[in-house]
Amino acid sequence: MSSLKQVFPIAFSKYQPWLVCLSAALFFFYEFIQMGMFNSISQELMQDFSINASQLGFLSATYFYADVIFLLFAGILVDRISIRTIILIAMVMVVLATILFAFSHSFQLAAFSHFISGIGNAFCFISCIKLATRWFSSQRLAFVIGVIITIAMLGGVVAQTPFALLVQWLGWRETVLVNAGVGAVITLIVYLFVRDYPKHQTPEVMIEKNAVPASIKKSLLTVLFNKQNGLGGIYTCLLNLPIILLGELWGVMYLTQVHHLLKTEASLVATMVFVGTIIGSPFVGWFSDAIGKRRLPMIVGAMLSLLVLLCIMFLPNLNFFMLLVLFLLLGIFTSTQIISYPLIAESNPRHLTGTSTGLASVLIMGGGAVFQPLFGWLMDLHWDQALNHGVAMYSPSNYLNGLAIMPIAFVVSIIAACLLRETHCQPYSRENL
Repeated sequence: MSSLKQVFPIAFSKYQPWLVCLSAALFFFYEFIQMGMFNSISQELMQDFSINASQLGFLSATYFYADVIFLLFAGILVDRISIRTIILIAMVMVVLATILFAFSHSFQLAAFSHFISGIGNAFCFISCIKLATRWFSSQRLAFVIGVIITIAMLGGVVAQTPFALLVQWLGWRETVLVNAGVGAVITLIVYLFVRDYPKHQTPEVMIEKNAVPASIKKSLLTVLFNKQNGLGGIYTCLLNLPIILLGELWGVMYLTQVHHLLKTEASLVATMVFVGTIIGSPFVGWFSDAIGKRRLPMIVGAMLSLLVLLCIMFLPNLNFFMLLVLFLLLGIFTSTQIISYPLIAESNPRHLTGTSTGLASVLIMGGGAVFQPLFGWLMDLHWDQALNHGVAMYSPSNYLNGLAIMPIAFVVSIIAACLLRETHCQPYSRENL
């Protein structure tokens, strides 16, 4: 990287904040591939491991169990040691776990390797948020986080139709190995470009860098008793359910078995949730920064998400094109979930950004740990045990039982957003509390 500085010193200095944050965001991109790939190989996994919907939900949720267990620990570490070092170690761990998953021939080993991948995921987004607060001002934070999440959602897109096509060509195990190779390349990019601090640091960053870290107990108590962290985490957790439930696991099966789409068509429709989030995230981030408000777009986004979801669940005779549009709109409107991240950062001291984001992320990723297996359990509740070539076949009413989780969740997210304190896009200060 030093050679780039010598050849293009002005351009490099100007674009280094973006280069650092977007390189780190590739870690987030890679983790979204790990989360989303089950949607493309769900039927293959059920057939290979001879499992039902509840067991598939558990296998996918092991990723989120690891997340929930390690997120708070990850936040504390990010506030105390080199972010670059953390990302590199986590990336190596995830790549090795991905290789192990590809060679798994037992349900237990597959669950273990997916759990290890989830540990790595605990560090990715917190690290990106922490870097963004160091390299960009608070007034640009929502937009920058929106762009970072857009990069992550591209990983979700890759895990859908492209991944499904590669599975058809190579087989699911070989495709997962290709996925591991992509992770190795991203690890090299992180090594080359990610740096912990900008060369010319703002007074706030200097204070953070030179501050003596508070005790872990004091840090935890500070973030635990800040209601902004809990409410923001609940909001994003619940608005993230379309990605967790439809984009990452159940969407393709739902669309093929209920709406009778081809698997490639179903993968494309499921991809629209990610595409919508890609479109919506930078826009809602920019819009929130531009109007100087966080709560209003969060409330409106949750209301519109509820409306679109009810259309998906109850409108009759939805065709391929209509489903494409509805899933796209669902992704766009639920992208207001990203606003809770800058709101949380603005509601806590800078030196506790990692810890506070970690606490909120426990709630956010806990949604995957709870709702993916719950969705499967609700489908199995009245399942008639029908099988087709070893794959469980579910009725529309079975899927409706699982989907009922989301409208309830969206109503709760609206309430959570209404209870949040507006930060007006200003950095943390005691006077604003």
